[in-house]
Amino acid sequence: TLTDPVFWQSIQVTVLITVITVIVELVFGFIIAMVMHRIVIPRRTLRTIVLIPYSIITVVSAFAWFYGFGVTSGFTNRWLNVLTFGAVPVDFDWFGSFWPAVSVICMSEIWKTTPFMSLLLLAGLAQVDSVMEEAAKVDGASFGQILTRVILPNMKPAIMVAVLFRTLDAFRIFDNIFIMTGGANGTTSFSLLAYNQTISRVEVGMGSAISVLLFLAAVGIAMV
Repeated sequence: TLTDPVFWQSIQVTVLITVITVIVELVFGFIIAMVMHRIVIPRRTLRTIVLIPYSIITVVSAFAWFYGFGVTSGFTNRWLNVLTFGAVPVDFDWFGSFWPAVSVICMSEIWKTTPFMSLLLLAGLAQVDSVMEEAAKVDGASFGQILTRVILPNMKPAIMVAVLFRTLDAFRIFDNIFIMTGGANGTTSFSLLAYNQTISRVEVGMGSAISVLLFLAAVGIAMV
């Protein structure tokens, strides 16, 4: 397994998607959490709307993005063709090469799981004492200073939990890649490789070895 170049390529793809999605989700999730925390009316309605993407089954979400970016079935190319004044052709194949395919996969992941990140960060924001923020304002602190010296330090446990949960979840990405590309053009992830070896090729030994390595990698991430 360790001498197979496909195995190392799947590791690179998995790490790439994990790093991109977790970082973007952390930033967007924090912004959304701040809005939901600050807004007064209609707070419950806003939280419900934000959580809609996360409530959609991953397979359904993946199919929606697949058809949305499809060459013949999608509307994305037509919109981008108009907005970019023809720079993006209407027949552009997003799943025909590595980087466009990974971009769509990352966008679908970010769209669906950012609400989960924002919900965890919102719980952390609720633990920040408003008295400390008011005291910092009285002392003349700017919003940036309040954010970096009051809010974020007090949210550290919530941020670590959110990042840990999303990193472990993103590291085992399977559904989106399986539906959108099937692992074509070098987009095979760690989990998809284990599936292909075990189910498609019926190489149970190889698939089991990859699954054990996936488990060890998840344990390593959690320990870090």
